[in-house]
Formats: sequence, structure tokens, C-alpha cells
Amino acid sequence: MNQNSTRQAHSISSLSIRRSAFAAAMLFVVLIHPTLREQTMAQEAITPLETVKRLMIEVERMDFDAATSYLAESFEYIPGPVQPVALGAQGFREALEPFFAPIEENEIRILRESANGGTVFLERLDRHRIPQGWFELPVTGVYEVEDGKITFMRDYYDLATIQNAMQALMEK
Repeated sequence: MNQNSTRQAHSISSLSIRRSAFAAAMLFVVLIHPTLREQTMAQEAITPLETVKRLMIEVERMDFDAATSYLAESFEYIPGPVQPVALGAQGFREALEPFFAPIEENEIRILRESANGGTVFLERLDRHRIPQGWFELPVTGVYEVEDGKITFMRDYYDLATIQNAMQALMEK
């Protein structure tokens, strides 16, 4: 075999290897990659309802760093009947942290849920344990979600319910 024949054989061999590698890569893309891509997209593109539920999980854990990751920069929070409007992630923290400071454990039960587009409603039973025991607060939350981030949240609850629950615990 002369030198030119050897080069041609080597080139053909290299070309065959490259074609085989390309074919294997295309097979991966066609057979496997779309599934991985769909799973990744499904994980990344969560529904507004799931976004709100994830926020509630982090609030229950009192992990406010993780909770604020679900909030838009323009987030507005109306935390109940007497507290002022809280703006942004920092405002959310400032509204919740004093309330949660004496709490040792939380349990947020979602009783009913409804979503229409980016608007989500949750009827919740928020249970909180302080050293004197557990107290419960029925809450209805309204949320607006845009582009995967919560832009608005309002909690509705009866102020007398929490006052009476706290008073009963303190009398124990």
C-alpha cells in the first residue's frame, strides 16, 4: 500500500468513525434527549398553582430565603386586616419574621385550591406551635403569578380568631 492509499484509508476510517459518532449523537437526540428535554421543561415551567404551593412549603419551613425566590421584584403583599402593605421580598420578610419569631413549628394545610390562569386561591388552615401549644388560623390566600413569579398575595383571616387562640394558649 502506498502512502496515498494509506492516507485515504485513514481518512475513510476517520470519516466512518465521525459518521458513527454523529449517528450515535443523533440517535441520542431523537430517542432520549426529547424525553430529558420534556422532563426538564416540565420541572422548569411549573404552573401558577404549583408556584404558590412551593412558596407555602418554604413558609411552613420558615425558610424565608427560599420563600422569597418565588417572589417577583414588584411583589405586593397584603398580610391581613390590620398590617400595612409589604412590598418586595424584603417587605415580605419584614411582615412575616416577627410573627414567626416565637413559632417553633408550622403546619400549613391546604384545604381547597383553585387556579384560573395566573390567579390562585388557597383555603388554608395554618397551624403554629409555640411553647404553650398549637393554635390554628383559617386563612384564604389570593395570589397572582406572572412568568413563574408571584406578583401579588393577600391573606384573608379573622383577626378575632387569632386573638382568641393566643389568649386561650396564654391562659394555660
